[in-house]
Amino acid sequence: MLKKKSNYRDIHHELIRKCKKGHQRSQMQIYKLYYKAMFNASLRIVGNKADAEDIMQDSFLDAFQKLKQYDEEGSFGGWLKRIVVNNSLDHIHKNNKEVSFIEHMEVVTFDNDSEDIKKVRLADIKEALKKIKEEYRVIISMYLFDGFDHEEISEVLNISYNLSRTRYSRAKKKLKDEIEIIQKERSFKWA
Repeated sequence: MLKKKSNYRDIHHELIRKCKKGHQRSQMQIYKLYYKAMFNASLRIVGNKADAEDIMQDSFLDAFQKLKQYDEEGSFGGWLKRIVVNNSLDHIHKNNKEVSFIEHMEVVTFDNDSEDIKKVRLADIKEALKKIKEEYRVIISMYLFDGFDHEEISEVLNISYNLSRTRYSRAKKKLKDEIEIIQKERSFKWA
């Protein structure tokens, strides 16, 4: 089956085209456009600013070296974020570290499901995330906080689309359950 070529063109197409030719000023412009988002994506996963900075820098180097592989089928930012997420996960697995997501998030709501919309204390979410399995923390972070869809998650994590959806559903339920336990414990202490 032939894959139909998309008419999508990244908003930074010209910069990317110049980067592919090795134009250093264009590479610096791309870096300036994306470094904060990529740093934050890594930081949510590794939980350490120094590690996140190193991973972000290495990810840009990887991206510029592999830029010819970017076929402009999707956004450059999404392509770059996959590199950052993979490098962050590799870092965690190489160093046997725990995943520490959303260390610097400011406001969190769960979903568009009317019963699920509620603001939750960041401290409660951090504590709850520590109590759920790593594979769930990864899915939650990628889907809710980094904006990946299940197709992208399945590609990055090398799992099936259906497994991504299943893990997300389980992760969301487990996270909510843990948050409710934390909130009940806190309200019990105040009573």
